[in-house]
Amino acid sequence: MKKNQKIMLVLCICLAVLATVFMGIANSIQKDHGNIEIIEDRLYYQDGYLTYKLYKPKNASPAAKAPAVLLLHGYQNDHETCAAYAIELARRGAVVMCLDEYGHGDSSLGLLNRGYVNHVVKVNYGNDSEEDGTFKKIGGSKRYRVLMNFSNLSFFNDHYSKDDDGNFIIDSSCGGSFAYDYLSKLDYVDNSRMAVSGHSMGTWSSWTIAADHANTAIAPKAIVLQCGELFTDSVYDSASIKFNNVLLLQAKYDEFSYFRDYQKVVDDRLLKSDLRTSFLKTTADKAAWNTTYGSFADGSARRIELLYTNHRLTTHHLGGLACALDWFDQAIDLPIDLDVRDIKAKTKEYLVLGAMLMILGSLFPLMALLLDTPLFKDVKQELPAKDTMASHKGFIKGALITILLSGASFPFMTQLGHALLPLPEGLFRMTVGNGFLGWYLLLIIIMIITSIITKKNNMKKGLEGEKFDLKVFGKSLLLACTLIVYMYLINLIYTMLFDLDLRFIWPFFRPFTLIRFGQFLVYIPIFALFYYLNNSKIMRDLRTEATYAKGFKGFIRNWFTNFLLMAGGVMIIVLIEYIPFFAEIGPGADLLFGSTFGGPFMSILILFVPQVLFFSILCTYAYRLTGRAYTGALLAAMLACWIVTGGSSIL
Repeated sequence: MKKNQKIMLVLCICLAVLATVFMGIANSIQKDHGNIEIIEDRLYYQDGYLTYKLYKPKNASPAAKAPAVLLLHGYQNDHETCAAYAIELARRGAVVMCLDEYGHGDSSLGLLNRGYVNHVVKVNYGNDSEEDGTFKKIGGSKRYRVLMNFSNLSFFNDHYSKDDDGNFIIDSSCGGSFAYDYLSKLDYVDNSRMAVSGHSMGTWSSWTIAADHANTAIAPKAIVLQCGELFTDSVYDSASIKFNNVLLLQAKYDEFSYFRDYQKVVDDRLLKSDLRTSFLKTTADKAAWNTTYGSFADGSARRIELLYTNHRLTTHHLGGLACALDWFDQAIDLPIDLDVRDIKAKTKEYLVLGAMLMILGSLFPLMALLLDTPLFKDVKQELPAKDTMASHKGFIKGALITILLSGASFPFMTQLGHALLPLPEGLFRMTVGNGFLGWYLLLIIIMIITSIITKKNNMKKGLEGEKFDLKVFGKSLLLACTLIVYMYLINLIYTMLFDLDLRFIWPFFRPFTLIRFGQFLVYIPIFALFYYLNNSKIMRDLRTEATYAKGFKGFIRNWFTNFLLMAGGVMIIVLIEYIPFFAEIGPGADLLFGSTFGGPFMSILILFVPQVLFFSILCTYAYRLTGRAYTGALLAAMLACWIVTGGSSIL
């Protein structure tokens, strides 16, 4: 074996071993070094099942029953997003169940089980009216109606929860009420000391669970809303439903308008609104952030904690977690006395992030090793001749068009695909996946048209472009599949050994269920076509002298150009969204386009941009190594499609 091959093999093994060590330590932390037992199982419900992860302190037993908390994730997340709260509550002696809600994680029941109606409310419930257009009828696809009814709850009165066409909100707890009942019956749970908490979509589930169990022996003694929506007492039977000890964690920079009462910014005016003062049960002149009103003894305690963070990061904000732990302790008396600032869960997240980066990093030496084998040696081709590079003027023009088109189309096409793009919903079931599908389809059409125009112009000039090589493409596809299978098997082993997958807070690379693997096969052709055309445009057609520069410095120059071309458009959208938000004016998408184009695909940019950063490194490396866009594009497409279909929301 050649020296370089030995180095690559050693590097690949070292990265995989280091990742395994990280995962082992992370597993020890989530188990509190042996003090917590982890149980993952299914709850069979209706015509399917819900999956969950249970954290059981070793000292919880039928003779020494422990309090219990049900944790509910937000839209596009899964049970592991609740890990910070779960670990810290379990360390303090509570039994904690983290549920995969309808349409998320490994649960087989889709979002359609939540139900929908043919109307939508455009303000907080109870502040709406048909006269001013804030309560209006809607039509469209089923997924559109489901998504537009997330804040419409099944315990609301019939005006909201049913429609004239026989549709209704079936279960806005997203299976949470069934899971809560199951948790209450565990023989080591003290069901007189139970609580519930959710983030984003999970806050609506939390409200519903509390309403479903109001005035029962197992009514939640505390409700912690991590970015939740408020509504007036008029939308439900407030005479028979009581909510005990409610804490609202308010993100200062929440991208979702309904979590800031449809105001542009979160400030004292929001706090002193009628809706907020009614929630706090105080007057505007006495309303204050980070102040507890009422009493835990009679369930009237209320508090709004202001967190200087955005929507998605609220789940792991240390100040919010500390406040929540104190709230739970006062409401259900946590058995183990630990300082609320004694937080270990964040270390677990960084270790799993490190493991994910190590495994992703190991793809580079493994690719180089495989390219030196007889099977894949044909994948390595010479880079195109320098004299076929675009001129400086041509590069600037192409770069500006690429960046501006991707950025300008992102807010509109992702939202169109998310809800309204006419797709066969029995086939294309991934909701956020459909958002990206809509965006990719538009860019594919544009890239095909521009490629045809470029080819015709080159033919007139007597220039011959790069020909598609089916044999090289086929072996490149096999190489990309080999690398993905390697990464998938490692992830599967980690899940079996450590009850953890490769992620950072949010789902990235989850093992597939059969249904989700089917969705991967449905979406991958579109993803592959987009990434191939995009890589060909950026890596090949817009290549510069940096493509041919040798060594690490040459690679960095080449990568930086490619990254700007791949991510420049969405980076502009990030600046448009957050600069005015941080300047206390409001989120840019809401200001420029309306709240319809804010929310999901604006907040998802903090996940998407790092992905594109990695893809740009991977694709640059593969192109310089193989001289073609095939391998990098196919591998990036598979990774991106895995992220979208592996754990995000499904109808």
